[in-house]
Amino acid sequence: MSDAVNRAWTMASRPEGEPTAENFAIKESTIPEPKHGEILIRTLYLSLDPYMRGRMRGGPSYAATLEIGDVMTGEVVARVEKSESPLFKVGDTVRSSIGWQEWAAIPAHTAKSVNPELGPVSTGVGVLGMPGMTAYFGLLEVLKPRAGDTLVVSAASGAVGAVVGQIGKINGCFVIGVAGSDEKCDYTVNELGFDAAINYKTQDVSAELARLSPNGVDCYFDNVGGPVSDAVFENLALKSRVAICGQISQYNAATPPQGPRNMAALIRTRTTVEGFLVYDFELQHEVARARIADWIKDGRIKYKEDVVDGFQNAPEAFIGLLNGKNFGKLLIKVSE
Repeated sequence: MSDAVNRAWTMASRPEGEPTAENFAIKESTIPEPKHGEILIRTLYLSLDPYMRGRMRGGPSYAATLEIGDVMTGEVVARVEKSESPLFKVGDTVRSSIGWQEWAAIPAHTAKSVNPELGPVSTGVGVLGMPGMTAYFGLLEVLKPRAGDTLVVSAASGAVGAVVGQIGKINGCFVIGVAGSDEKCDYTVNELGFDAAINYKTQDVSAELARLSPNGVDCYFDNVGGPVSDAVFENLALKSRVAICGQISQYNAATPPQGPRNMAALIRTRTTVEGFLVYDFELQHEVARARIADWIKDGRIKYKEDVVDGFQNAPEAFIGLLNGKNFGKLLIKVSE
């Protein structure tokens, strides 16, 4: 990378179905100079997350969608290279939503400090960042698990699901993970401490849930939607709770799903289904971050990072993410 050039990945065209390399274009520009009150930051790690696919889709959403030519949405961990603000000094590490680019000059007050004493700086967009916060609040504030509850987590080895399951164990739940390979299932049980795991590609999810949780599923943390969620709904317990975090099985659909699936099951079980956003709990994030950091230090939470080296590889890695090729929190390492 030339220090004189900023590279950014933009949306060249809107995907129809699964994104392809042709939907992305790289744009070069001069590295900006920070103005008064701004800082110049250089990306160290770029976070790749499933929600980005939704930003590429036109139509209404909970956040602004991308237009052709826009820089791809995303959060980075970055180092301050120049500062025109008393809030940060050169060498500080920050988080910022500058998207898929290597450099940016931003208002200093919009950056969030990353404390390297809590963990490696990469965790600032992983277990100690948005994914960790999503897991913490989606479980504890939306599902409100009780000791002895059966908790099912889809995409269980992913950045969010892995943390959900481990916090569930801390809170006394019987935790069942659903993942897409035997390797991922083994990881959730043998490394993360889940009680059981189901490979949705090779096993009958509904039958396995009936065997593992004969009294029904009390809490379901839904990251995927589709057939996996159908199977869980068939096994919900009375007064169960479902948290809708993501629907990755549907993100590449050329047309939106035509309606809710298997809703009749909710009448029988009187289940509460609630969608949520991590930003609903933003004022409480620092408390959660400190708790998760303590659990990591105590060995009660483990995490896995899938780091792809090289900014140029972001589109390919993102396409793989939507197909479940990553194992753990997916990051692009951009610079040292």
